[in-house]
Amino acid sequence: MGKAYTFCQLAKWEQGSDILKSIMAAQNVIQQVAAIAQKLTSTPVPQELRDRAKARLERLSRVDSSAVFDELEHLGNYIDWITTLPWDKHSGDILDLEHAKAALDKNHFGLGDIKDRVLEFISVMKLNQQKGLENKRLSRAPILCFVGLVGTGKTTVAYSIAEALGRKIARVPFGGMGGPLDLRGQSRVHPEAEPGQIIKALRKVGTKNPVILLDEIDRVAEEGRSSIMGVLVELLDPDQNSAFLDYYVDYPFNLSEVMFIATANNTTNIATAVLDRLEVIHMPSYTDEEKIQVAKSYMLPRVLGESGLPREVLVFQDEVWPMIVRPLGYDAGMRTLERTVEGVVRKIAREYVEGKIRQVALTPENIKQYLPLY
Repeated sequence: MGKAYTFCQLAKWEQGSDILKSIMAAQNVIQQVAAIAQKLTSTPVPQELRDRAKARLERLSRVDSSAVFDELEHLGNYIDWITTLPWDKHSGDILDLEHAKAALDKNHFGLGDIKDRVLEFISVMKLNQQKGLENKRLSRAPILCFVGLVGTGKTTVAYSIAEALGRKIARVPFGGMGGPLDLRGQSRVHPEAEPGQIIKALRKVGTKNPVILLDEIDRVAEEGRSSIMGVLVELLDPDQNSAFLDYYVDYPFNLSEVMFIATANNTTNIATAVLDRLEVIHMPSYTDEEKIQVAKSYMLPRVLGESGLPREVLVFQDEVWPMIVRPLGYDAGMRTLERTVEGVVRKIAREYVEGKIRQVALTPENIKQYLPLY
């Protein structure tokens, strides 16, 4: 009889424990719902989108099931995304031509056509601002596409343009991109769904008028090329991108204030409809004389600063530069030259630290011992 009584007690205790767990779980759900609702209410989100999310949240709060926790987690992630998007956040443009010239000249030698095009755009924006105009057609940024060989500075020019305008920049790499969902996101009905690269870029920069760099748009995977190009047409068309739909967010986002800049090695693999919406600017190969000027004025000071080597320790004779520019022959871009200069500076830095030198002048006679081996 004593044993039977003990089993009854255990059953009651287990039943009571289950009830207690259910109460605690319900309280936990209520707390999570309240926290999510507070975030949704206190953040600027389009009213229609907020109402939709609130309705879904209210339905979940009435469900009495263990599955509510997974649903609540998914909904919480979704609300976290929509409340951190820059629906109405802008960065102020710097419409100062002198500032723009300085920013463009700081990192790039030559490229006069590109610099002129950016200065023209800033001038038009400034005139419209002074007149108090809101001419969307005039104030929209040109959609530039820099086309050129590897190492000719296509990507770095985009960063300089963003600096000249005082805008934030985000890079969307297209190399190896497999399908349009990478750009447009995936529907939330899929368990592992997430937004596409465009929405991720906007969340990263935190403004709705950044520069978005569409890098290497000619290098997408062959099987997804046509559908990716279709999304690009929508992104780059000023009459369509004011209501860009990401499948995860499931609500139109206005991209008309974004300045898109594209890069490509060539235009062969870019759809005609996409090219029609781009202002293609060809990036020329650098001549030896241009490379020497870039190396002297831009590259060497930066590399020395990064190495920590005192500037007076290293002296380059003018006759040495042609041997540094062409250690292995002709290269259209600057990357081989950059690696060569870095290799020379590293070797001299080691000798300086080891106490073998206090100062060195690079001449045609001794340069070979400092050139890196490729």
